[in-house]
Amino acid sequence: MELINSIASWVLKKRFHEVELFMKYPIEVQQELFNHLIDAAKDTEFGKEHGFASIKTVADFRRNVPVRDYTAMYPYIEKAMQGQQNVVWPTEIKWFAKSSGTTSARSKFIPVSKEALEDCHYKGGKDTLAIYFHNFPGTKLFTGKSLIIGGSQQVNKMDKSKSSYYGDVSAVLMKNMPFWAQFARTPKLDVALMDDWEKKIEAMARETAEVNVTSLVGVPTWTIVLIRRIVEMKKADTILDVWPNLETFIHGAVSFTPYRELFKQLIPSPNMRYVETYNASEGFFGIQDQPDSNEMLLMLDYGIFYEFIPMDEFHSENPKAIGLEDVQLGQNYALVISTNGGLWRYIIGDTIKFTSLKPFRFRITGRTKHFINAFGEELIVENAEQAIAKACKATGSSIENFTAGPRYFDSNASACHEWIIEFRKEPDSIETFAKVLDEALREANSDYDAKRQKDIALKAPVIHVAPQNTFYEWMKKRGKLGGQNKVPRLANSREYLDDILKMLNGTFGV
Repeated sequence: MELINSIASWVLKKRFHEVELFMKYPIEVQQELFNHLIDAAKDTEFGKEHGFASIKTVADFRRNVPVRDYTAMYPYIEKAMQGQQNVVWPTEIKWFAKSSGTTSARSKFIPVSKEALEDCHYKGGKDTLAIYFHNFPGTKLFTGKSLIIGGSQQVNKMDKSKSSYYGDVSAVLMKNMPFWAQFARTPKLDVALMDDWEKKIEAMARETAEVNVTSLVGVPTWTIVLIRRIVEMKKADTILDVWPNLETFIHGAVSFTPYRELFKQLIPSPNMRYVETYNASEGFFGIQDQPDSNEMLLMLDYGIFYEFIPMDEFHSENPKAIGLEDVQLGQNYALVISTNGGLWRYIIGDTIKFTSLKPFRFRITGRTKHFINAFGEELIVENAEQAIAKACKATGSSIENFTAGPRYFDSNASACHEWIIEFRKEPDSIETFAKVLDEALREANSDYDAKRQKDIALKAPVIHVAPQNTFYEWMKKRGKLGGQNKVPRLANSREYLDDILKMLNGTFGV
């Protein structure tokens, strides 16, 4: 294993020099990539409709192709889901990455081309390792296995030929991994891709507890559940008694800030390293390239052409997107991408803020809409409002106002969503209201549903009933009465929840 570790280190050092190249020439790399994307897709259905053959400059591209969200992109994606080829990208599309967060559907399905797999997602994984080996040249990462917690995949039922598939992006990646990568990871593929999370966590715990795990890869939510189960099963004091050579956790998808202290308790080693990545169904965008930093390097040679909409213009009728060469420090931008998977001027829904322009480093600042994504559930306002409406209808109640946010894991407890609701007409049973609300959220959002499976990662929602005029008094206290000020329905932190609960302390229990 020492030999494998040495060979991997040598290979990854070579790739790091390519990373340094786009750090040095970012605008040139993006321009070359843009030209390639337009040329590659000019004969697709989308390319013909939008005049790609006549596009010579980025300005031409912006005139021909409007920015669009998933709903506007879906007619093209639907054709691809039905088995049609050459719709948004010239090479065959056989896989779709499934995620939640859209207003009009329970799940989004993002086309994943061969190029998106090889030149974006896998390249991001290799670069994460290349940067890690550069930062920590004494690492023994490849003397053991990488434990990857993935999702599930299934046959695409929209495709009558049954020759295409969809699944969580992690499942798509694991299913298509080259053999050498399969050798380096644990657990076995059939366990990693199980869709029953209760059985999956149990099977993963039993298999990986006997493996020399040196790194963890995944979202914090399921990683916490798995670590706790292994420690319980092995009757260990900490996970380091089971995996003494564990040295890093590569994480993404949700903010790590609320989890950092808990992980220090779960993995009490001063030498444990945490590396953040920014990868999503739509692509792999950023890697933390500096130890002990909360910034990520924007990865510029992954087949993704970037544009940015300043958030103070985002809600205008015709928001103007700018290129990398025009971004400024400290400005909040909505991310717009065109990719080698066939997304064109696509608003991904995330917002970022640049912290450095040489090279381009950034932090994720949130979403273009209010949301909760503390556990990978991507719950958006529309999901919440639809669920509240169903719960009111089912219980004969009505509401004045509400807000919701996360209740995080602590050292002993599971997490949940916490709601403060001011009713105009209260339901006879808050328990029934909460049950219908939870069921409606699960129906509307597949990622929330997955986290709620058998109370493993997320418990049922907790509801506080607020007295009349609570939200009026809270908004007044904040100087937010009248005009365009609205109660924030969802927040990805406890800022609003704790403020209201503190205000009402003594009125109802926290």
